[in-house]
Amino acid sequence: MLPTQWQNRLSIPVVMAPMFLVSGPDLVIAGCKKGIVGTFPALNQRTSEGFEQWLIEITEALSAFESETGKKAAPFGVNLIVHGSNPRLQADLALCIKYKVPLVITALGALKDVVDAVHQYGGIVFHDVTTKRHGEKAAEAGVDGLIAVGGGAGGHAGTINPFALIEDIRSFWDKTILLGGCINKGNQVRAAELMGADLAYIGTRFINTIESRAPQGHKDLIIASKSTDIIHTPAVTGVPSNFIKQSLKDSGYDMEALLNPGDINFGAKLTPEGSDSSKAWQDTWSAGHGAGSIDDIPSCDDLIDQMIKEYKAAQ
Repeated sequence: MLPTQWQNRLSIPVVMAPMFLVSGPDLVIAGCKKGIVGTFPALNQRTSEGFEQWLIEITEALSAFESETGKKAAPFGVNLIVHGSNPRLQADLALCIKYKVPLVITALGALKDVVDAVHQYGGIVFHDVTTKRHGEKAAEAGVDGLIAVGGGAGGHAGTINPFALIEDIRSFWDKTILLGGCINKGNQVRAAELMGADLAYIGTRFINTIESRAPQGHKDLIIASKSTDIIHTPAVTGVPSNFIKQSLKDSGYDMEALLNPGDINFGAKLTPEGSDSSKAWQDTWSAGHGAGSIDDIPSCDDLIDQMIKEYKAAQ
């Protein structure tokens, strides 16, 4: 079930996942113009003031596109980390309300107050989940959609096979489901629908686009990587996540200790750019198992056009 606000606004049922330090206005705007939902983490801007400037840039660009073409752009979304260590949650939520952000994606906590605040201006809330229990908690908070982040997905990922995770969620949930994990092509988007998802949630494939904010080294390493070059570890963020092994080695991580949990502290991620801590984050690169089949860096337009072609062929 797609949200009613999104009917006839998508060219293909895809949400571009918000990626730490990678997603920005250029990628979001390009995706929305081509008919997929573009999103970004609020924390990709180092201050709430910078975050507001991105909201202005995106809303103005999409409004201009609609005026010039007479077409409706796809909605855009913002990822908010709902965790006690994020000191910007309330300030960034207030900006989402001010600019009526169509979609808010919450992670690491599902708070009814946040959901209610977004609903009051007509927005919708999707929530990242990696287990059935996470999904049940988010459902209790009143979210509109659940994002099943299956085994092999990039970033904060679970370990449950997507077939099992979709079935677990459908056992109690009859609203929107998104499926994330190793989806690179349009036929895989169609496969996600056949498995019971309403939307595909795609991250790693969009790292390797011209509009991505990822440094060239990150993109090159994805091309060079196989699925076996990805490691699932809690040591970097305190939450189990998938990273490229070589980038962890290059950043000085003790490879023997990567299975030991770290501390969850999103306030520490707001360290000003240029500091040693900030540089370490910029050089620690995430990717999912789908990196193994990525060998190019197309424009967002060309990538989405190819996905649409593959999706239609699979139908």
